[in-house]
Amino acid sequence: MISAFWRSPVYVLLGATCILLVTSGVRQSFGLFIQPISIDMSWGRESISIAIATQNLLVGLAAPFAAMVADRWGPVRVISTGAFVGALGLMLSSQVTTQTEFLLGTGFLMGIGMSGCGLGLMNAFVGRIAPEERRMSWLGITTAGGTMGQFIFVPFSQAMITEFDWRGAMMVMSVALFIAVPIALSLRAGSAEGLAKRTRQSLSEALHEAAGHRGYVMLVSGYFVCGLQVQFIATHLPAYLTDSGLPAALGAAAIATIGLFNLFGTLAAGRLGDRYRMKYLLSAIYFMRSLVMIVFLISPVSQVSVIVFSGAMGLLWLSTVPLTTGLIAHIFGPRYMATLAAIAFLSHQIGSFLGVWMGGLSFDLTGTYDPVWIFAIIAGFVATLIHLPIHDSPIVRVTEVTSGV
Repeated sequence: MISAFWRSPVYVLLGATCILLVTSGVRQSFGLFIQPISIDMSWGRESISIAIATQNLLVGLAAPFAAMVADRWGPVRVISTGAFVGALGLMLSSQVTTQTEFLLGTGFLMGIGMSGCGLGLMNAFVGRIAPEERRMSWLGITTAGGTMGQFIFVPFSQAMITEFDWRGAMMVMSVALFIAVPIALSLRAGSAEGLAKRTRQSLSEALHEAAGHRGYVMLVSGYFVCGLQVQFIATHLPAYLTDSGLPAALGAAAIATIGLFNLFGTLAAGRLGDRYRMKYLLSAIYFMRSLVMIVFLISPVSQVSVIVFSGAMGLLWLSTVPLTTGLIAHIFGPRYMATLAAIAFLSHQIGSFLGVWMGGLSFDLTGTYDPVWIFAIIAGFVATLIHLPIHDSPIVRVTEVTSGV
């Protein structure tokens, strides 16, 4: 019975969820490091933000290539290698003395590593082995794993920074990433058990088909807004709160609260995606995000308003991820789901890069984050409209059944 479970898709679901718990938790903790690094190294916030922004950009740029390798030779090698490279990046970052070294470790190595074991590839992996009738629910579970990582790792990272300073905290986080490597390698047996309906379509034909599909282009455009909003808040909210005179611990509590409520939001999004049209759910999420940000900005900043904002935003935080990935699989099928989802994720990460970088630049130039808050709100309303006309009917092709994933 144990051997059968070890080889089952359910074990892959659980293992992938655990890996995302670690990788997403580590990535969502970087906003806590901006202020202590800035003080310790006498660096401006823009120089630190550009390294974190580069990480987000490279996660997106490298993701399509990682996905193509995963589609061709299987995802296990890609995921384990990504976790290993990311851990090396954190170890280097913990020992830096110059901004260039910090950019190399936090930006380049972490970015390339996380592209191989991040949310986009892991969801595509799970989406391909999941039973079709439960695909959205499974995607909600894996995304919730990333959310739980945020809830656990953010306060843990803040405690490590307080106890050991930012360098020691990064070393601890690198150990956590190293632990993800053997977990990834253990997924090999379970991933081989899935059965997928594969089309006779080649990868180049799939890419050409998606590029000519207006709905796919709209999904990719909307995902840009998701990345911009989420990473701007995740990176700069802690500093925004301390600048407002609130304790540093509240910043960690805010990000952790977002993670906790996102757990429920992503699970609900997965279940709702099995029942309702995903494009309308996505449109509603972007609309509500902008409303939540408006209410937060016009309200007095206090511990209560921060926790209320974090809870509300958490419900909407990564609920776009299972819906976007699921809609891609629904329209185009699961065969090249990893590659098509990774291209959409690239757009997400370009938005992440701009959100993180613009936040640091805005503060250094004006002493406030308000211009980026306003831009993020407007972008959310635009994304609301973009998703409404998406043609979301599945494309029908001639298929042949083959074993393997």
